Amino acid sequence: MFSANKDWVRTIEYLEKAEKRFPNSRLAPQIKLNLAYAYKNFYRDEEALAMLDKFIRTYPNHPALDYAYYLKGVVLFVDRGIIDEITMQDISDRDVSQLERAFQALKQMVRLFPDSGYAEDASNRMTYLMNKISERELHVARYYMRREAYIGALNRAKYVLENYPQSVHQEEALVITISAYNKLGIKDLAADTKRVLDLNFPDTVFNKQKQTSDESVWWEFWDIID
Repeated sequence: MFSANKDWVRTIEYLEKAEKRFPNSRLAPQIKLNLAYAYKNFYRDEEALAMLDKFIRTYPNHPALDYAYYLKGVVLFVDRGIIDEITMQDISDRDVSQLERAFQALKQMVRLFPDSGYAEDASNRMTYLMNKISERELHVARYYMRREAYIGALNRAKYVLENYPQSVHQEEALVITISAYNKLGIKDLAADTKRVLDLNFPDTVFNKQKQTSDESVWWEFWDIID
């Protein structure tokens, strides 16, 4: 593609003209991919995504289709301060929709093209995204626990358990779920979840260090170590 020191404005102008002038030429697919790449590098992400979607619709059997799906995921792969310290003031307004879109785009690419040369990098990015999305959701869940909004905390923890079962934050999600159920007085579901926790995480730091039998405050362990 193009090197980072190119004049992206001039490149985009050239490619836009070529794309309009030769919409059905032999070079049209490559022009669209080059234009999407140029948009991405000039921080025109929505235009890059639109061009990639156009490519995918127009050329469903093109040999570079795997790259189009991969590049779509990369364009969406923007970590906007996901690991910054989260303030109590605006935490409930934060979301991970951009990261979730990236995860789904990369997941689709790996599903459709498991043998692609881009599949390994896409899988690595998916792992990163999965863990960061789970991390953010559980930050919010702990915020809700502190505010005694137990249903909100439960929903966030269950979302991680159900949607990102391979993330590194499953243990914390289970602990928050147990604590929330106990706070809500739903003892049977708390006991069921505790059995899942004990079965899957028998020898963890949490199990070794927790100092209380009060399951309703177990979630505070991650507040302390965060």
